[in-house]
Amino acid sequence: MANVEDQTGTMSEYEFPQHPNDHHSTTVPCNEPFQVRWADRVHRLPPYLFGRINALLYQKRRAGGDVIDMGMGNPSDPPQPMVIEKLAEAAHDPNNHGYSKSNGIQNLRREVAAKYFKKYGVRLDPESQVMVCLGSKEGFSHMCLALMGPGDNAIIPAPYFPVHMHAVALASGNAIALEVAQSDKFLSNIAYTCQHLYPTPKLLIINYPHNPSTVTIEPDFYVEVIKLARRYGFMVISDFAYADVAFDGYRPPSFLSTPGAMDVGVEFTTMSKGYNMAGWRIGFCAGNAEMVRALGIIKGYYDYGMFQAIQIAAIVALRHTDAAVEEQSRLYQGRRDVLVEGLRRLGWTMEVPRAGMFVWAKVPEPWSSQMSTLDFAMMLLEKGDVAVSPGTGFGPAGEGYLRLSLVENENRLRQAVRQIGRCLGREGKKN
Repeated sequence: MANVEDQTGTMSEYEFPQHPNDHHSTTVPCNEPFQVRWADRVHRLPPYLFGRINALLYQKRRAGGDVIDMGMGNPSDPPQPMVIEKLAEAAHDPNNHGYSKSNGIQNLRREVAAKYFKKYGVRLDPESQVMVCLGSKEGFSHMCLALMGPGDNAIIPAPYFPVHMHAVALASGNAIALEVAQSDKFLSNIAYTCQHLYPTPKLLIINYPHNPSTVTIEPDFYVEVIKLARRYGFMVISDFAYADVAFDGYRPPSFLSTPGAMDVGVEFTTMSKGYNMAGWRIGFCAGNAEMVRALGIIKGYYDYGMFQAIQIAAIVALRHTDAAVEEQSRLYQGRRDVLVEGLRRLGWTMEVPRAGMFVWAKVPEPWSSQMSTLDFAMMLLEKGDVAVSPGTGFGPAGEGYLRLSLVENENRLRQAVRQIGRCLGREGKKN
């Protein structure tokens, strides 16, 4: 192998040694720019529509502006003190700093199974039917990777939480988005899709309480889902992220509590919401043993498990903080009431959510007919110093709506309503 240089010492090309049987010389011209070629799966991802919002939010805050952020469902309240204290105690134990098991420590899996039995009457084998994930989003994404491949179809809810679309695309699958506003229509559309699409969908993703639309269902809905799964042979993933945040006496049903659910699917839960442990990245997959095993195989190649001190603290949270989780729901309910009442006084229309951390509100007239939802959200941020999520960030079915999170305290939410009112009042006078 030789370096080929001109008289100035500049490399012009590089020759590779030629195999005796190779009659073709191989050269790489060095004056050609090096190309980074992304995988096709990355190109298949839909555009990220929150980019403009996040960029302006960052600029405003960097300039010292006080923006009321209702864009992301990122809890602003802390976990319970005993949970934080247990984390610190466990972190001081040198035995907790090595690699953990990718499926989670045994005592935490047992505690998840105990919660399912206590809250939903569901019996789970913690060895084969429960897995600890690095947040439910990670578990969900790797489950799609374990179950789907090129040409496989998945039905997802519309409007969709972005990872429901993105995880399917990253697994080289095709996502079919069906609207969830009316549960009966959603079920009939699932059946119609299975009857007319080839290959038949391999996976159904359901998400109740629904993010972003806040739609909720009753237990009978899952009975019909399981009938359809058996009839058409698809697997089910229930994204139950808002299991612990509900209002006015409503109790979100678990998919796994329905007879036959364990035969066809799994459910993902998280400690991010009700327990205020979003940054801790701790979630769970439970249900069908073969689906859980498939997830475990994928995770075994990708990670060495979660920091053991976090898992030990999570056991304390699951075992001892039920009352605090209930109180957190009451806190969100109070915030919901403040925001809904304030926006209605401004003439906005919306359903009062029974669960979750969001209000899903229609963009009011005349703005809904004059600008896109994204432009409306940009206007609220630019001129009103209030950040919200435009519905189009959740797919075409979200156009015309905004998602407003309940993570700010009641006083800040009242201030947000005043700032929105002033912003739209000024804009209204210009029209």
